[in-house]
Amino acid sequence: MLEKNVQTFIACDCEYDEAKIVMFGAPFDSTTSFRPGTRFASQAMRSESFGIETFSVYQMKDMLDIKVFDSGDLELPFGSPERALDDIRERTATILGDGKIPCMIGGEHLVTLGAVRACAEKYPDLHVIQFDAHADLREDYLGVKLSHACVMRRCQEILGDGKIFQFGIRSADKSEVEFVMQEHTSLNLFDFRTLREVAGYLGNAPVYFTLDMDVLDPSEFPGTGTPEAGGVHFDELLDAIEVLSELNIVGFDMNELSPAYDPSGRSTALACKTMREMLLRFYR
Repeated sequence: MLEKNVQTFIACDCEYDEAKIVMFGAPFDSTTSFRPGTRFASQAMRSESFGIETFSVYQMKDMLDIKVFDSGDLELPFGSPERALDDIRERTATILGDGKIPCMIGGEHLVTLGAVRACAEKYPDLHVIQFDAHADLREDYLGVKLSHACVMRRCQEILGDGKIFQFGIRSADKSEVEFVMQEHTSLNLFDFRTLREVAGYLGNAPVYFTLDMDVLDPSEFPGTGTPEAGGVHFDELLDAIEVLSELNIVGFDMNELSPAYDPSGRSTALACKTMREMLLRFYR
């Protein structure tokens, strides 16, 4: 059985057997193409989470009233993306096998592939909803297929066409747009305007949700490795997460916080608050 982590995200300290959601960190950023540092996100969020309240005035719910277990960070081999993905898949599969919902803190966005592999094994009809500034649909990046720039392409190869819904995208290579135009994925540019329509279409289908924090405008969230001008605002993100709570979320993650690029700490504080809202929304 997994053991409790010494330092947990705020209020995520119940016993494993009692938990409905199990959190773990995936501190991996070995394929980052611009500014590294996301490996430090999970520890920073645990530490800084004690600067926010357990109670959410957005939902009138309290973290103290739900059962979330923080299993700590995986020890990932930085020289081998495939080995790291295998470790992430194994941890996710363990959590799923025990009837719980996995919640992962990355790390660069490639870590999502390991979790999606495990979820797709358990749920053959798995769909993915991605909030992101970048499409992440390249066939390869500098000849490498296991890259944060290719993670959604690798997920599409597992899930098939029509299973990935991307929102907030405002940056893509021409080849990525051409891939979308062939109807491999559903691309919703700039914001979440079509999210409720997609939610209605998905119904009770199993959904994995991946949140790249650079979907936010960098004026609100500068602490990320590849900031992209434009983007949604915090209140829009919370409204979108509320819509997602109506879906059958079987796993979720947050990634691409790089604490060092925001010495003020506001990006980490925003990430912590967003994580609290997701945990409360997706708890069932």
